Amino acid sequence: QVHLVESGGGLVQAGGSLRLSCAASGSSFTINRMAWYRQAPGKERELVAAITSGDSTDYADSVKGRFTISRDNAKNTVFLQMDSLKPEDTAVYYCNAWVSPKAGIQITYWGQGTQVTVSS
Repeated sequence: QVHLVESGGGLVQAGGSLRLSCAASGSSFTINRMAWYRQAPGKERELVAAITSGDSTDYADSVKGRFTISRDNAKNTVFLQMDSLKPEDTAVYYCNAWVSPKAGIQITYWGQGTQVTVSS
């Protein structure tokens, strides 16, 4: 069982910045991958950025050059630095983690989400 707690969301004007963080606790196994997803009203949840335990990263095209994901493996914490925010970035942002306690088994955990609102 892994518990994910997000923080850092809020209301900002277009062009502003926010830094999200997600701390994972409750697991004795390595978290192989952590990611940020977001979901706007009426839309499906989408991947924003992901990072593996080896620090390989992946970004949605819509946020490349503006968002940066990073990870502190020792503290099981992932961050999302969001710069040059746009109104279309408005969504609930969810932290996600993958754990593989044994071969052939992958368990996915989700945080409860944090609201990011970008005003025009």
